[in-house]
Amino acid sequence: MRNTPMPGYQVKTETITLAGVDWHMRCLLDTQQYADPVNTSGALGIPPAGWSLFGQVWPSARVLALAMQTQPLTGKRVLEMGAGLALSSLVMHRRGANVTASDWHPLTEIFLKENLLLNGLGPLKYQAGNWETDNPLLGRFDLIVGSDLLYERQQPAQLAGFIHRHAAPGAQIIIVDPDRGNRAAFGREMDALGYTLDMRAADRLLEDGVAYKGRFLTFQRAA
Repeated sequence: MRNTPMPGYQVKTETITLAGVDWHMRCLLDTQQYADPVNTSGALGIPPAGWSLFGQVWPSARVLALAMQTQPLTGKRVLEMGAGLALSSLVMHRRGANVTASDWHPLTEIFLKENLLLNGLGPLKYQAGNWETDNPLLGRFDLIVGSDLLYERQQPAQLAGFIHRHAAPGAQIIIVDPDRGNRAAFGREMDALGYTLDMRAADRLLEDGVAYKGRFLTFQRAA
């Protein structure tokens, strides 16, 4: 692990092993980091308490990334929403997928470029995405994935609307959720938009032996 000072915050390099493959990830040093000198994040509605959340590889992100090692991707346009450090996008990118990473945090793209370099990967498409508004540059996707996205009360409706605007006919949506309380409300929002749900429990242990409690929420949009 190497701690590196950056303007207003500190970072570290963490190695994460998925299916025997090491991924080197530039992360924020801890969840206490915060730097918004010209109110870039504040103007987007990111509160100081949530500023650092993008900069960690959370357990649900590891679960999703491992699943993306074997997910069928050929011929699909793929979106990772709320990507944070975009570990799943890196996994899919290495597999040759047509993947776009998306988040609303202003530092996400900077960290993405660094992590591509750390893992010997070429450029990966990135597009900022705000769940509350239209994102005309983003387009539509055949597969939309994300992890640990439902930690605030208003997010089920926002996330469902965002997905519906960017899901192609017949699209599949895969979300890893660590059993947060907003899951049921999100399911109702998706059902009202015409998506069917298949839910299954994730493995109870991560690859490093750490306990995990969560579920795969897989939605299908009618063609």
